[in-house]
Amino acid sequence: MVLLKMKFTQQRRVRLAQGLWLLSWLAVMCGTFIFCLGLYLKTELLRRAEVMDNTEIHVVPNILIMVGLASIGTNWVASRVCQDSLDASRFPRWKVLLLAWFATAALLCCLLIAVVVLSYALQGRLEESLKVGLRNGIRFYKDTDVPGRCFQKETIDRLQMEFRCCGNNNFKDWFEVQWVSNRYLDFTSKDVKDRIRSNVDGRYLLDGVPFSCCNPASPRPCLQYRLTDNSAHFSYDYQSEELNVYSRGCRQALIDYYMDLMNSTGPGVLSVILIQMSVLLSLRYLQTSVEAAMALENPEDDSEGYLLEKDVKSTLEDLKAKALTMLKFGQVDSEASPESADAEKGADNTAEKAASPSPAS
Repeated sequence: MVLLKMKFTQQRRVRLAQGLWLLSWLAVMCGTFIFCLGLYLKTELLRRAEVMDNTEIHVVPNILIMVGLASIGTNWVASRVCQDSLDASRFPRWKVLLLAWFATAALLCCLLIAVVVLSYALQGRLEESLKVGLRNGIRFYKDTDVPGRCFQKETIDRLQMEFRCCGNNNFKDWFEVQWVSNRYLDFTSKDVKDRIRSNVDGRYLLDGVPFSCCNPASPRPCLQYRLTDNSAHFSYDYQSEELNVYSRGCRQALIDYYMDLMNSTGPGVLSVILIQMSVLLSLRYLQTSVEAAMALENPEDDSEGYLLEKDVKSTLEDLKAKALTMLKFGQVDSEASPESADAEKGADNTAEKAASPSPAS
C-alpha cells in the first residue's frame, strides 16, 4: 500500500522543483534566524551568569545554535538536489545521500519541538537558579576588595537599575545582609557599635537599601535608610503609600524577562518547523516522482510520487529488519574473524605434518 500517492506530469515536476528550490532557500534563512536567536539568548544568559547558580537553562540556546547551523547546511543541500532533479546524469548521485538527509531533517524538526517544550519545562530550574544566584550576589555585594567578587556590586547595581527591581524577592532582602563594607564603617560611632553588638553574628544590619533601588519616577527624593521607620521621614508611611524604591524583586523581574524572551521565540520556532516539514515532504515527492520517471523508457512521461512505499507500520518493520540485519552482519564478521584464523592455522599444521617424512619402521 503506497501512502499518499500523487501523479506528476513533466511540467508539474518542474514546478515542484522550482517551488522547492525557493522553499529551501527560505528554510536556509529560517535556519539563520534560529542560529541568531540562539546566539542572542545565549549572550543574554551569559550577561547574567554572575546571578545564576547553574547553567541548565543554557541547553535551550545551545540546541537553537546547533539546529540553526544544521538547518542551513541541510536546506542548502536540498536546493542543490532541486537543481539536479531534472538532469538524468546528475540526480542519481544524490540517491544514497537523500536517506541521510531525510533522517537529519526529521531530527531537526524533533529538536525544534524539544526547544519549545524545554522553554516551558525549565522555568522552575531557571527560578531556582536565579534565587540562589541573587541571594549570593546580595550577600557578596560589599566584597569589593575580594578577588572574584570585586565586580559583584556593579553587577547588582546595574541589574537593579536596568530591570527596575530591588533585592531577591523584594527590597527587604537587603535588611538581612550587611551590604556596607567594614572599611566604610566608623567603628568609633555609637550607632555602628550598637548595631554590631545587637546582632548575633556581629554584622552591621540596617533597614536600608543601595542607591540602585531608588525609583526615579518617585515624586519625592530617594529615601535609602530607615525605610520601616515612619517617624524618621515627614509624611511617610511605608505600608500604605507607594515606596520610593522598587517594590518588585529582581528574581521575578529576570524570570519575566527570560520567559517572555523564550515564549516570544515559540511562534517563530513553530513557523520554522512548518517550513522544514514542507521542505522534507516536498523533497520526498520530488525524489520518488523523478526516480519513477527515470525508470520509464521516456523520462518525460507521467510518473507517480509518494511519501512512503508502504504503510507506516510496514515501513517501520522494514527499517527495523534492515537495522537488525546490519547489526547481525557486524556480529558475524567479528565472530568469524577469530574462527577463520584458527581454521587457517589448523590447515597450516596439517600441511606441515603431511610434508614431514614418516619414521622408518
